[in-house]
Formats: sequence, C-alpha cells, structure tokens
Amino acid sequence: MDMNATVFENPGGQSHTNSTCSRDNVLKTVVFPVLYACLLLVGISLNSVAVWVFFRIPSRSHFIIYLKNIVVADVVMTFTFPFKILSDSNLASVGLRIFVCRVSSVLFYLTMYISILFFGLISIDRCRKTLNPFRGTNSARLTRRKLLSAAIWIILLLLCLPNMILTRKAPSSSRFTCSDLKTKAGLFWHEVVNYVCQVIFWGNLATVIVCYTLITKELYKSYARTSSHITGGNSTGETSRKPVQTKRKLSGNVFLVLGVFIVCFVPFHFARVPYTISQTRTVLSACNIKLFFFQLKESTLFLSSLNSILDPLIYFFLCKSFRDTLFKTLHLPPGTCSWITGRETETSQQMSTCK
Repeated sequence: MDMNATVFENPGGQSHTNSTCSRDNVLKTVVFPVLYACLLLVGISLNSVAVWVFFRIPSRSHFIIYLKNIVVADVVMTFTFPFKILSDSNLASVGLRIFVCRVSSVLFYLTMYISILFFGLISIDRCRKTLNPFRGTNSARLTRRKLLSAAIWIILLLLCLPNMILTRKAPSSSRFTCSDLKTKAGLFWHEVVNYVCQVIFWGNLATVIVCYTLITKELYKSYARTSSHITGGNSTGETSRKPVQTKRKLSGNVFLVLGVFIVCFVPFHFARVPYTISQTRTVLSACNIKLFFFQLKESTLFLSSLNSILDPLIYFFLCKSFRDTLFKTLHLPPGTCSWITGRETETSQQMSTCK
C-alpha cells in the first residue's frame, strides 16, 4: 500500500538519479497535492454535513445502518489526505513519511474497501426491498446488521494490521519507498492483501450490477402498469408525463451508484495488480516500467479518493430521510430542490425511502 516514495531502485539496489526515473516530478509534488488539498476541503465540508444529518436519523433500517458506516469510513479516509499531501509534496519529515507508509495509507485502503462492501450490502438491501416490499424489519434483524457491520470493520482491520506491523525496517536513507520498509513477510502479505481486495471489489461490483438490474426490471414493470392505466383512462397533459419523468429519475438513481463504482474504482483495480507486482517482485522492475505503473496507480488512486465526496451526493439522491432531515435542520421547506430530485411517486419511493 505504497502511497509515498521518492526514487526507484533497480534490482541491483542502485538508485537512479535520472529525472525520467524519479517520482519527484511536477505530477507527484505539485499537481496531486493541489488536487488532494481541494478534495480535503470539499470532503470535510460534505462529510461534516453527512455526519451532522445522519446521526439525527435513528438506525431503524438496514439501509441507515449501512450508510452510517460509509459516512464513518469517508471521514477517516478524508483525514488521511493531509498526510499524503505533505508526503507527496516533499514537505514531510522522514518520520512522517514512515507514518504514512505504516499507518495512514493502510487506513486509506481500509476505509475504501469498507465503503465498497457496504455499498454491496446496500444494493442487496434495496433489491430485497423492491422485490419484497412488504417484508418489514424488527429489532433482531437490526441487531444482526449492526453485528455484521462490526464484523466487517474487525475482519478488514485484522487483514490490514500485518501491513502496519511488518512495515518496520529502518530506512537506509531519506530516499526510500514504502516497500523498502517492509520485511520479506511484509512484501508477501502486501501482495496477498492486494489479491483479496481485488476479490472484494469485483465481487461487490458484480453484486451491484445484478441487484440494480433486478431493481430496474421490477420498477419498470410497475411503471408500465401505471402508464397503461393512465393511457387507458382519460388523463392527459402533465399527468400523462409523470410516468416518463419518474422513469428518468429511476434511471438516474441506478446509474448514479453504478457510475460511482465504475469511475472511482474500476480504473484503480485494473492498475493495482501490475503496480503491486512491480513493487514486490523482480519482474516489471525496470525503472521506467515502475515509474509508469506508479503514475498510473496515483492517477487512478485519485479517482478512488473522489468517492469520499461523491458518497454524500448519493445519500442526498437515494435517501429521502437524509433530504428531509437536512431540509428540516436548515429550516427549508420539504419541496426544496424538487427540480433536481423530482417529485416522489409511490413506486419511486422504493428506491429513495431509507427503510
């Protein structure tokens, strides 16, 4: 989980000082720190609002429980950004860069995969609610979901903990990579964790696609019945256009979740395996190849970081309780932003009501 480094080393252990082989270029030391600084400011603002709103909503549904876990994960991820900014811009001390390798970057990836897992669970919950809308919940089910949430945090933390413990070698100089601090067992475990994370991501992406495909089919059937009923009657004008407007709103909601997964996470998970191999094995270890994979990884990692500011937008569009609580707290009328969210219909509420 290398989020910090200065130069590469060739297989023989000799440092390359050639500028084409150094990580210290404008992209790493200027562009990404500025982008992450902007992301930090926006992320703190949006996630503070999300925390403020969600912890005014009782945990009376599986959906709310899962969303609250994502909020916590996003807040923790956001607090790792300052360390990455200082490290990448070469403003950090050696001790702080070691902290980034041992702790900060590990927490970043931990929270990323926690978010991915909970979005998978949310997809399953929305699918179940749509296909079987009359099945309620009770305190026993809520308790099981809370225990499941705690288990996810504990299991992933235990999975990542060796990455902290086994990153314990002292740097031989001020120019080091995070992989230089790992023991032999640490490099092996680092690679194992990367493959486990690949399974987690692709499995959850498949879950999201399948669930929202089933949701779309079921709700479109309902819209078709509603449209047929209206067409069979004498309704015209604005009333006849409502099914089309609601259908468009549903499509937007579905593609919002899929869009976040595809834009934020898919590029990174294509880049991560070859980058990890270039760091832990002698293959793909030529300096220019390692530089290419490093820049590719950093670029796609920034896309993954965007998840921390896109999640609050998902809460707003997919959770009516979130919108209502936000508007009530700000003393705004309930219909505020209806030109964005659209008017709720009985059918579309299955997608946006947090229950």
